[in-house]
Order: sequence, then structure tokens, then C-alpha cells
Amino acid sequence: MKTNDLYQSYILSNAKLSVVMPAYNEGAHIYDNLKKTSRILETFANTYEIIAVNDGSKDNTELEIKRAAEDDSHIRLISYSPNRGKGSAIRQGFLEANGDLIAFLDSDLELSPELLQGFLYELVHQDADIVIGSKMHKDSKLNYPLSRKIMSWGYYMLLRLLFHLHTKDTQTGIKLFKRETVIPIMQNLQTCGYAFDIEILATAKKNGKKIIEMPVEVKYTRNDVPGGMRIRIQDILRMFTDTIAIKKHLK
Repeated sequence: MKTNDLYQSYILSNAKLSVVMPAYNEGAHIYDNLKKTSRILETFANTYEIIAVNDGSKDNTELEIKRAAEDDSHIRLISYSPNRGKGSAIRQGFLEANGDLIAFLDSDLELSPELLQGFLYELVHQDADIVIGSKMHKDSKLNYPLSRKIMSWGYYMLLRLLFHLHTKDTQTGIKLFKRETVIPIMQNLQTCGYAFDIEILATAKKNGKKIIEMPVEVKYTRNDVPGGMRIRIQDILRMFTDTIAIKKHLK
């Protein structure tokens, strides 16, 4: 093997991976999803932890995470109340993570943990600071409602206008970061809602960090939710107002 290949192999073999999974009212599926995530991670990560953050759920999410943690020592619980929003949950998880590389993954597993194996390789191979999943990547495979596709494109155009971000999709729920890149950003994160991704990526871009996009396969799992979506109209409005606030904050 070439010297560079050996170095990349060493990094991948020795780095500790932390995966933060925020959960709000996911009691019906969170136990199985955490156990499945752990089984997948152990196939390619020598050292890893899963940090499940119960974001003020009103159902049995906390109890189900505790049950998973009792069965699998790789799983840790963080829990608080009341609900603070996805951005706050992920921030809390990242600040308590021990990994050299830290990812977050939506706990509904519409995006498979298997994707992280390719993300890890590309992070090291391309010497990137951040790897993000992108539904708009030409190689992505999508199975989710037209309404979400339209919203994603509209938001992408707004972000191009405001931040000149070259990334086409900032909101997909799987991202991987070098610890030294993301922790300083998390320590000063201003946004707790759905727009938190924008603040992280816009701040990283401003700091000269390298961000690359990877294709994803989305398996839509919200058919059991009335209307097929958990994002409400007020969430969308809040996301846009938060985005404008982030623009002002980063000036």
C-alpha cells in the first residue's frame, strides 16, 4: 500500500466514532432503531458510541432508550424536558460526545447508518472537514413526497441567495464532522430549531472548512403520521425566520 493509503487506513481503524441520534416521541421504534444502528456500526467502526438524545418526548421514548442502553453498552442516553428542538438535541449530544469523528443521524432511520461507512472513507480520502448527505446529489435514490422535494428546492434557492453555499442540500439528516471542526461551532450555536444545519455549515464555510456532499437513499417511513409529515407549517415559518437571523448573526 502507498504511504497515504496506509495513513488513511490507520485513521479509519483508530478513530472513535460518535453518532448522535435525536429523538422526539419515537417510542414505537427507537429501541429497534438503536439496536439496528449499533449492529451496522460494529461492521465498520472499531470504536464507536451512539448517543440517543430524548428531546422532551411525551411518550415512552426515554424508557425505550434506557432499555436499549441496558442491552448494548455502546448506547448512551441523554434526556431532558421540556422539548427544545432538534438543533438543541444535537448540540447537547455533540458536546457530550467522546469521538474524534462525530456524526448525527435521524433516529427514524429513513437514512441508513450504512451510509456512514462511505462518509468516513471520503472524509479521510478527500481530507474534508465535513461530509453531508444530499438528496439533490445525482446518485441519490429518493422515495419521499413531492411536497418535501418542492420545499427542499425552495430552501436551497434561499440559501444560495443568502449564504452563497455551494452545497445543494443542507437539511438531510445525516452528517459527519471532524471533532475539531464542529465542537467550536456547537459551543456557540444560536439556533435550536430545524435551521441549525444552516448555522453549522455557513459558519464552517466562513471558517474555510472543506464540505463535501454524498448521495443518499431515502426510505420514507412517515406513512403512519397524519399527513405524512411531522414538520408543521409553524416549523417551516420558524425555519425561514431562523435562517434570516443566522444571516444577520454571521455578518
